[in-house]
Amino acid sequence: MSTTTGPVPALPAQPAPADGGADPAGRPAPAEGPAEAERPAAVERPDEGGHMIVCGQDTLALRLAVELTTLYGRRVTVVVRSLREGQSPQIAALAEERRLPVRVVEAAEPSTAVLAEAGIREAAALALTGSDDQANVQAALRARRLNPGVRLVLRVYNRRLGRRVGQLLDRAAAARTPNGGPAPEASTTVLSTSATAAPALVSAAVSGHPAVVHVDGRLLRAAELPPDTPAAGTELATLALLPGGRGRSPVLLPGPGAAPPPEGRRLVLELLGHPEEQRPRRRLPGLSGLPVAALFSRRLRLALGSLTALLALFAGLTSALTGENPVHTAYLAVLDVIAIADPATADTPARKVLQILTALSGLLLMPLLTALALEALGTFRAASALRRPPRGISNHVVLLGLGRVGSRVLDRLRELDLPVVCVESDPTARGVARARAYGVPVVLGDATQEGVLEAARVGRARAMLALTSNDSTNLEAALSARECNPEVRVVMGLFDDDFAADVYRALRDSYPSAETRSHSVSFLSAPAFASAMMGRQVLGAFAVGRQVLLLAAVDVGGHPELAGRTVAAAHCPGHWQVLALDVAEPERRARDLGLAYRARPELRWNPPAEHLLDANDLVVVAATREGLGRLLRH
Repeated sequence: MSTTTGPVPALPAQPAPADGGADPAGRPAPAEGPAEAERPAAVERPDEGGHMIVCGQDTLALRLAVELTTLYGRRVTVVVRSLREGQSPQIAALAEERRLPVRVVEAAEPSTAVLAEAGIREAAALALTGSDDQANVQAALRARRLNPGVRLVLRVYNRRLGRRVGQLLDRAAAARTPNGGPAPEASTTVLSTSATAAPALVSAAVSGHPAVVHVDGRLLRAAELPPDTPAAGTELATLALLPGGRGRSPVLLPGPGAAPPPEGRRLVLELLGHPEEQRPRRRLPGLSGLPVAALFSRRLRLALGSLTALLALFAGLTSALTGENPVHTAYLAVLDVIAIADPATADTPARKVLQILTALSGLLLMPLLTALALEALGTFRAASALRRPPRGISNHVVLLGLGRVGSRVLDRLRELDLPVVCVESDPTARGVARARAYGVPVVLGDATQEGVLEAARVGRARAMLALTSNDSTNLEAALSARECNPEVRVVMGLFDDDFAADVYRALRDSYPSAETRSHSVSFLSAPAFASAMMGRQVLGAFAVGRQVLLLAAVDVGGHPELAGRTVAAAHCPGHWQVLALDVAEPERRARDLGLAYRARPELRWNPPAEHLLDANDLVVVAATREGLGRLLRH
């Protein structure tokens, strides 16, 4: 174990421009696309009392270290497994080259001794960003034992495991406090990079189609509308003004008097009803949604119906000839069909003839039942197998990669009831079974091989999301899709932020008439992790071009930009806007406002513009990354 660079004073502050808007001085923001425009400048004085620890050496750990130091002004210690693997060299360079207050500790695992050396006993928060759920949970248990009051942020893919681990760690914190109550600052937040990045990826791919977020038991929808078109639900805010031409940056969170440019559109946030009321009908997992009529062909159904009618005829004739109860004669007819009835030796000749005819009809029954069984078995096998893309499919979304991120994106696309065709090279990938359950067509094969994208009908697709775990594969697939369909909207999930910016610029220049978005998954998910480390909650994210707008819960107290101001005066164009006010008592407020189902909603949406914000209020804001960092920095 070794410790490298220690805390270094940050550079003097520089104004951080808003995402696509103007800074407080009125200067225009840089054009959309370059990575340099997305990197905020360092704050002038890092908060010496807000030391934070990040365990991980992936791109998310690098992005967290940058955001915590530059946006929130915190000192950060990063625990890495090796200084020569992953993003560790770039993390170390934050202190050596960019002079950010970052310290790097090298250790094989975040053991108790390593966490103690990193300063866990005095730390305000700890983020565990590794991809191993069990290792993250084990490190969280050690950290909670060393510091019951530390805020824990875990990266866990398994939602059920994460929810239970969060409850366990919160109970552990309560048990180790002197009075047995919850620690004042202790909290446990379990997040998944795939789940937090999926909404923004989907909204970038299907621009023009509403993107949805669940908040406080209600459904929020961001949709593009012409300037004079009213929203379908209750309009909360204009999130962005979208230019009509290409190559121009959108204006995020405009002021009250701002109007979209000629031929431009508005991105508005609408408040709809309960999520269950808006949920599209979709096929249930498994085969429970399979219609019974699909199990049997039309010819077999006609044969079965004809045999049933023949039996009813024989039962009726027997009842007419013998004068017996129709129910009893129907019973005798069934026995005759399956050849277990006694011979009608003592009955009339007509009864004997009917018994012979019924027995002959029974000879047709066995092959018919066999055919029914075989055809049903074949139908079940076809239903359980992967579907092939229909020949006439068009205006669909091609999803490349059904790993962790791809599985979450598939869920979102199905929630929006969009036609999807998936491409996956590994038939055992976790999302293949999910696609089979949804009845989504899947093409098994490498997207870079000839004929695979053609089989997915990419030439007639509206958009393609390349979300495999290999950046080169995503780029090659995007270029192949451009050759098949130069106008298709392409969204790539790339791990390297600089590579994503370079690819975006190159594709934008090469195909000026097409829309290309290259997003880093860590770039999209890092705000939720950083906000949770600050003790706040990011409720959702919307991609606007290559930029991101966030919905977050923020305490008014301690923020001079909000406290003592009206809702209208608290709106900072290009940075943040107040959308809702929490009306619950402070001691009874729910910790998680993002739950899709709530018995008692506690948010008041669209509060009056003249409402005066109090220090005890909790508000939901729409903010840019820099705007949220500026708020939470205090």
